[in-house]
Amino acid sequence: MVGLGPRKPPSRKGSMADIPKDLLAQIKELERLFTVDRAKLKEVTNHFVKELEKGLSVEGGTIPMNPTWVMAYPTGYETGTYLALDMGGTNLRVCEITLPEEKGEFDITQSKYRMPEELKSGKSEELWEYIADCLQQFIEYHHEGEKLNNMPLGFTFSYPATQEYIDHGILQRWTKGFDIDGVEGHDVVPMFEEALAKRGLPIKLTALINDTTGTLIASAYTDDAIKIGCIFGTGCNAAYMEDCGSVPKLAHYNLPPDMPIAINCEYGAFDSEHVVLPRTPYDIIIDRDSPRPGQQAFEKMIAGLYLGELMRLVLVELHDNKNVSIFEGQDISKLKKPYSLDSSFLSAIEEDPYENLSETHDLFNNKLGITTTKPELELCRRLAELIGTRAARLSACGVAAICKKKNIESCHVGADGSVFNKYPHFKARGAQALREILDWPEGKRDLIDIRAAEDGSGVGAAVIAALTNKRAKEGNLVGIKNKHNMVIQ
Repeated sequence: MVGLGPRKPPSRKGSMADIPKDLLAQIKELERLFTVDRAKLKEVTNHFVKELEKGLSVEGGTIPMNPTWVMAYPTGYETGTYLALDMGGTNLRVCEITLPEEKGEFDITQSKYRMPEELKSGKSEELWEYIADCLQQFIEYHHEGEKLNNMPLGFTFSYPATQEYIDHGILQRWTKGFDIDGVEGHDVVPMFEEALAKRGLPIKLTALINDTTGTLIASAYTDDAIKIGCIFGTGCNAAYMEDCGSVPKLAHYNLPPDMPIAINCEYGAFDSEHVVLPRTPYDIIIDRDSPRPGQQAFEKMIAGLYLGELMRLVLVELHDNKNVSIFEGQDISKLKKPYSLDSSFLSAIEEDPYENLSETHDLFNNKLGITTTKPELELCRRLAELIGTRAARLSACGVAAICKKKNIESCHVGADGSVFNKYPHFKARGAQALREILDWPEGKRDLIDIRAAEDGSGVGAAVIAALTNKRAKEGNLVGIKNKHNMVIQ
């Protein structure tokens, strides 16, 4: 056999022929529910543009569009040594980052600490004490016996916060499973600084940032073509540079209209009024049973936290439907537990390379104690594809909306997050959706190229701390509350 080239992956199209009529009818119905066509993508994007603009207005809108007081793109020539603290939903990460003389280069030392589940709904002081303990451990381990001067810290606090200053932040609402009393509506910086002061740590908080803003700045530090930073992970969000003159809610600061300012969109909240997003009955259940019903409508349709739950709800409903034969005679008690499936479950199904879906069969057996038939596996495979594809296609609407609003015809987008990095075909499906929304000619390269971001919550936080110190040194103190915390290196 010569010249045939590599074998194509086996097509599973033909295997649908063996599926009983009741399951086939359900697959067709699921395809109807979860497919988002080109016209719908455009409708969502056009509404998105209006909502972004509304968020920048004096009255505001559903999308917060928070000014971050990051007032410039990096040049790539920022220098110094910085600490970065990243408080995510699962881990706490402490980094020490050195920015050398070479353009766009960095050295990083880091440690990860698990974020204990009990802290997520515990007392406020317990959270800050734990974070300060982790910082203390890091410094003692990496700088044992050294006398340190104050180190500037960029704190990646990836929760919706209102910032009148870069070194302050009032938590609007908890996300990612946190629900700690006494923090919403308050500035988190004094709480954090109090825990640092108790331990006498040589740290000065220079900038409180969001991971998405960090992703934008870290990616722009190494790639001049970056115009947008995105997160597609447990949650979803984007940040981009706006002109101060296009932000009516900042008019009272009398800033130069062409001065740039990074906007943290927090657009997981898009369409919480349910005007345009194509929600299914399963999306409605997820929202109804979530800790915050009526909030984060967009996020609940595309973020990693919810993809497994969507699949679980569909499978449980099919099992309970007397007209459908699925998992007959099986104990599905594990499947009935809310949030027992996460996005990695769908990833594994989509990555199963075998025609008989043997890996998916083993996955159901090992994780859920369910023995599946071949037709059931085919339905599960198609359902995972539908949920994963819808998430990727809808996620492209936010990027397209920023590009349309800013008249960006060509740029790079730095994207991070577990779904973007690990979910199979997510990038290709998102790119295809952008092509459909923005009407790129067939055969033309992707004009908006979404690529893996630099480390936003580590390197980004350090670069933002560097940019903030730099402008403080130059006398530009707009959006800086405590100029004495600026550490000029």
